[in-house]
Amino acid sequence: MSGGNDAAKTSLVTNPVPNRVKRPKMNPLINHWLSQFCAWLDQTTMSQIIQIKSWIIPTVQTVHILAIAVVATSALMVDLRVIGVIGRDQSPARIGRRFLPFVWWSLLVLLLTGAIMIIGEPARALKNGVFQLKIGLILVAIILTATLQASLTKKATFGEPPERARGAPFAIAIASIVLWAGIICAGRWIAYT
Repeated sequence: MSGGNDAAKTSLVTNPVPNRVKRPKMNPLINHWLSQFCAWLDQTTMSQIIQIKSWIIPTVQTVHILAIAVVATSALMVDLRVIGVIGRDQSPARIGRRFLPFVWWSLLVLLLTGAIMIIGEPARALKNGVFQLKIGLILVAIILTATLQASLTKKATFGEPPERARGAPFAIAIASIVLWAGIICAGRWIAYT
């Protein structure tokens, strides 16, 4: 009577929930090159140190998470001012001058901590489609943030009500919010892929 149940239990143990997500296949040449690069990087002294020292990755991840919080919060403050939700008593240009330096300095911290995490586990990051998506989103967000900063610097009224009516400042701010939210979600999703 329990024989059928034992077989079902064994099946569940040896065959976990099937992966229902179809992942796009990487170009074989790129996959081969990336595999070779990851294997080489994994064997470097720096990678070995990061892998052996148990405190490095948690410390670096903590700094990475704090830096993304600073970037996202600073970008959000500027975006919300451009949209007209907060800080109406200050110009968007003034809010930009106040918060955008935090974006750029924190991005440097993110670059450094991200590089350490990649060196520690190269294949986990570089061959991960979600990581690649995150990097693409970051590049677009950087371009958009630089465009926003340039617009705020060139034209002090950028994002003020008459300008906002034309839609470009509003569209840039909404796109920025969506991009940074996507970057955060992709960053968390990496851990599960």
